[in-house]
Amino acid sequence: LPKEPFEDGYANGEEGTPAGEAAATYAPDSKGVVKFGWIKGVLVRCMLNIWGVMLFIRLSWIVGQAGIGLSVLVIGMATVVTTITGLSTSAIATNGFVRGGGAYYLISRSLGPEFGGAIGLIFAFANAVAVAMYVVGFAETVVELLKENGTLMVDEMNDIRIIGAITVVILLGISVAGMEWEAKAQIVLLVILILAIGDFVIGTFIPLDSKKPKGFFGYKAEIFMENFGPDFRHEETFFSVFAIFFPAATGILAGANISGDLADPQSAIPKGTLLAIFITTMVYVGIAVSVGSCVVRDATGNINNTIVTELTNCTTAACKLNYDFSSCQTGCQYGLMNNFQVMSMVSGFAPLISAGIFSATLSSALASLVSAPKIFQALCKDNIYPGFQMFAKGYGKNNEPLRGYLLTFLIALGFILIAELNVIAPIISNFFLASYALINFSVFHASLAKSPGWRPAFKYYNMWISLVGAILCCIVMFVINWWAALLTYVIVLGLYIYVTYKKPDVNWGSSTQALTYLNALQHSIRLSGVEDHVKNFRPQCLIMTGAPNARPALLHLVHAFTKNVGLMICGHVHMGPRRQAMKELSTDLAKYQRWLIKNKMKAFYAPVHAEDLRDGGQYLMQAAGLGRMRPNTLVVGFKKNWRQGDMRDVETYINLFHDAFDIQYGVVVIRLKEGLDISHLEGQEELLSSQEKSPCTKDVIVKVDYSKKAETDTSIAFAPSSSERTTTLHKEEDEDGKTPTQPLLKKGRHFSTFLCSKSPSSPLNLADQRLLDASTQFQKKQGKSNIDVWWLFDDGGLTLLIPYLLTTKKKWKDCKIRVFIGGKINRIDHDRRA
Repeated sequence: LPKEPFEDGYANGEEGTPAGEAAATYAPDSKGVVKFGWIKGVLVRCMLNIWGVMLFIRLSWIVGQAGIGLSVLVIGMATVVTTITGLSTSAIATNGFVRGGGAYYLISRSLGPEFGGAIGLIFAFANAVAVAMYVVGFAETVVELLKENGTLMVDEMNDIRIIGAITVVILLGISVAGMEWEAKAQIVLLVILILAIGDFVIGTFIPLDSKKPKGFFGYKAEIFMENFGPDFRHEETFFSVFAIFFPAATGILAGANISGDLADPQSAIPKGTLLAIFITTMVYVGIAVSVGSCVVRDATGNINNTIVTELTNCTTAACKLNYDFSSCQTGCQYGLMNNFQVMSMVSGFAPLISAGIFSATLSSALASLVSAPKIFQALCKDNIYPGFQMFAKGYGKNNEPLRGYLLTFLIALGFILIAELNVIAPIISNFFLASYALINFSVFHASLAKSPGWRPAFKYYNMWISLVGAILCCIVMFVINWWAALLTYVIVLGLYIYVTYKKPDVNWGSSTQALTYLNALQHSIRLSGVEDHVKNFRPQCLIMTGAPNARPALLHLVHAFTKNVGLMICGHVHMGPRRQAMKELSTDLAKYQRWLIKNKMKAFYAPVHAEDLRDGGQYLMQAAGLGRMRPNTLVVGFKKNWRQGDMRDVETYINLFHDAFDIQYGVVVIRLKEGLDISHLEGQEELLSSQEKSPCTKDVIVKVDYSKKAETDTSIAFAPSSSERTTTLHKEEDEDGKTPTQPLLKKGRHFSTFLCSKSPSSPLNLADQRLLDASTQFQKKQGKSNIDVWWLFDDGGLTLLIPYLLTTKKKWKDCKIRVFIGGKINRIDHDRRA
């Protein structure tokens, strides 16, 4: 291979699959490069990201609003979405080698650059803004503490900005110091977080009398029963509560996002991600149930609300536990509904919960601050958006994207200064969900395409469950915030259209290509079972063009009536020594098919090797096409040199028609007065362009190879005197058909020298200029012309169908068809009607 293995990553059906190759590349990589295992790299990251601020500040309020039953349902629904996505991520991650770029890499290598490019940009941006969201969450908690102690610096809003800005600078320092530092910081934060959760659990078993007025009584069946059902207030609904909780579940890609820094992403991503989802879900459910069993919804916090006398209509749990909180109808400060700091109040040691909040916010911010530049760097390396190429550069042995860090820092800082994240949070959730939806969809798509390159080592996925996951993600987007969902769809679609229009020069063997093939195959087979019907007849043309760019008039005229209607195959017969011809065949196939696509020709190129033109024509007519997609009409140019041409050439030309009729083909002959073949002019244009590039002091030597047979009829180049200062290709013939320069040239190989001309382009002689003009005439708008049809006898209707098809095209729509008929005078009316 010319490339180094893994130079641009072999993923999901890219070249280079052997496991040995993968193992070999780890060796040079590992010198001084930090690579993480599944615990440090994936599990810790995902757990930290999923246990966010929601766990400490919002979960108790959600239990108050929705009740224990519906809260568990909310957590369950979020978990279903994340688990399906986790399974899909695992499937893609174990299907081939995973490079850096996380979600972007997984989606782009599965669904192709269009979806990958759209999601990569959005996902990197969402991660950058998520840094701001978490940092502001941290700053708000700090400001709360400052406010309690009366030590605000300026005012609440500006304090959030100041603390947020300082925090993000420190986090940037940790990230830039390298992945090893960042991983150490994450471990410390995880320990604090686990201690905080433990602190809360211990606190639930120690009901102090001092906490009872605030609504905390320890585990009581009465409280559990009362809090089990929902009690929505302040216009909250099940879905609004779900929307507030869901961002807590969006951390599942934190491990996959640094896929490039994992020692073995294939086993680390599935193990770490799925285990993290399981552990965090258990903790969320556990805390929701325990907080709902210990704390009542409303409490005054007033020690004087203890009930001394027996109450007759005692219905609430608090009342049964000898507290009268009936005054809370007007509004209280404590209880699940009113106090966001319930977990601090319940815990054994309140400052640990504050430390847990700090730890949860900072670890999530740190994970996002590391993820965003890595995804962005991977996107820039693939050069899907050429404007961002500068961010692809990495520094140091770990290839750290320092420029990406700086960009992420600036985006985060910008959003921190807004300090109002209630608008931004739903958009971020939607961006994350759009990525999840596409990850699920790409697994479904790859399974549907049945590509041999889709064979994940992770077997516990199902294409239909992945599809359900994708649909769920789209529904959740609208549930969380309908306008943010629409905005996300518009942005994804816009980026998708941009990348599709730009057509980046990449080929990752995506499932989109596989599905296109599968559809084409299935439709072709289905079509083969359909009988022909006269109404569905369409001219499917095999054109004898030779090289497609040699006879453009032929190509454009046929394209005018086959474009979007029928099949068009450009036949090219290679004659000459077999080995040489075979080499040319393979290079020409790629070259000319590209040329056709570039020139927006909806046609196929079919080269064959044969001893002579007639054999080649027979091969093409018999073998070109597939099933019902076979040519039924042979199109040839009109032969010009009947008199000067070799008798055998004329015979071959005529026999082509006989062969076509034998094989049941229709025949179309196209004649232009000036001729069709401009290949000798093409050669001259190339020659001139090469002369303009070459320094004018040197002579340009051109080697021309003529076979004996073609000698009398080939354009022979000659060297004019330097006073003419132009280069022309001439063809002059004496009476006996010999060219005047021929005696000067030895047979076989000829060398002729061209003097370097100073004029920017050489004028063509009159005949060549006319030929060049004629060859482009069918590319222009035809105006109000006539298409004349001379109906000499009933040929089945092809002579009338082709002009009709021409007039359905934009360039020909102003043309009028005139039909001329001949025959016996008494049958003219009958013939006209027929």
